[in-house]
Amino acid sequence: MNVFAFLSTNELLIVLIVGVVLFGGSQLPKLARNLGRAQKELQKGLAEGAKEVDAASDGDSEASSDS
Repeated sequence: MNVFAFLSTNELLIVLIVGVVLFGGSQLPKLARNLGRAQKELQKGLAEGAKEVDAASDGDSEASSDS
């Protein structure tokens, strides 16, 4: 799923121009890098949470089959 799928080309250009005005050209690479790192950490946390849920559900099914 593309996050920017709902934005047209003109809207993306406006957002880019506003970003350059607000943060300055030199700060945008740092901002993009930090956003990328944050997204990576979020994906990693979601994956770990899914593993824990799967492990817990597997443990519950084994406990109920032992009864």
